[in-house]
Amino acid sequence: MMKKNILITGGAGFIGCHVVKLFVEKYPDYNIINLDCLTYAGNLENLREIEASPNYFFEKVNLLDVPELEAVFAKHAITDVIHLAAESHVDRSISDPLAFVKTNVIGTVNLLNVAKAYWGDLENHLFYHISTDEVYGSLEDGGFFTETTPYDPQSPYSASKASSDHFVRAYANTYKMKTVITNCSNNYGPNQFPEKLIPLCIHNIKNNKPLPVYGKGENIRDWLYVVDHAKAIDLVFHQGKMGETYNIGGFNEWKNIDIVQLLCQKMDAKLGRESGTSEKLITYVKDRAGHDHRYAIDASKIQKELGWEPSLQFEEGIEKTIDWYLENEDWLNNVTSGNYQKYYEEHYGG
Repeated sequence: MMKKNILITGGAGFIGCHVVKLFVEKYPDYNIINLDCLTYAGNLENLREIEASPNYFFEKVNLLDVPELEAVFAKHAITDVIHLAAESHVDRSISDPLAFVKTNVIGTVNLLNVAKAYWGDLENHLFYHISTDEVYGSLEDGGFFTETTPYDPQSPYSASKASSDHFVRAYANTYKMKTVITNCSNNYGPNQFPEKLIPLCIHNIKNNKPLPVYGKGENIRDWLYVVDHAKAIDLVFHQGKMGETYNIGGFNEWKNIDIVQLLCQKMDAKLGRESGTSEKLITYVKDRAGHDHRYAIDASKIQKELGWEPSLQFEEGIEKTIDWYLENEDWLNNVTSGNYQKYYEEHYGG
């Protein structure tokens, strides 16, 4: 059997770092090559515990740099790709759509082209593309996204991800490349960059800063604990049926305002504050442009076919998440100050 040299793109990011750590620790016979260009969301401190592992390698490369991508494939004899690298924040996509087109669409096509050219014989190689439930658009109350839900992206971010999904399927159809796609719901957990709702609230509550909530906070999201997502990716990579799509959801629908209030309650208890103290920090702000009302995933396909289901309910996962951020104040301070971006120069020589 061919030794696996797996390229994981975006491996210094939130979801990517959990996938990299899982694969490095669980599969010592695999070589794991983490490719990340270390934009603001990429943090090598997330991988400190495995960076000295003999089967782990890091390459600082941008997906727009085709010669560098080709060099990485040749240097490490890449056998498979798990593609997580993406611009992922909806607000940023509204202010700068082109950045999302470049990374999420052109970057994905560059990676597909380099993989196709390097592999030649596509029979024994897998291109696994990780996407989002946002490509399906917005749900009203009732109903769920399934793998056959028509695409209806509503933001520049989701449009860029939908486009990249289509390109992956097109390469599978046109060139017979072995591909698989997963679309996940909102992830939460350790190591998430604090522009996202849950870590932002934890950080702001701790520092008595306002808690911005869009509109009335009525928007509904399905929440997936990031470690459960990493385990699902492992399962799909090894057992997923080629050419298929799998939706990965947490079976945890919450209104945004209910999550913020839950975080306030739990943080008050953990910080020894009087109950209700942190809820005074809630500040309603103008709603996001084109804000999707509800995302909710039907994850029964991956459950039935591959036996995956989330191990944590939201209340348990949120406890673990809060505890991690409170126990890792240095990580959070480095991220919010920008000092984390010095880690690469200090540990990899610039």
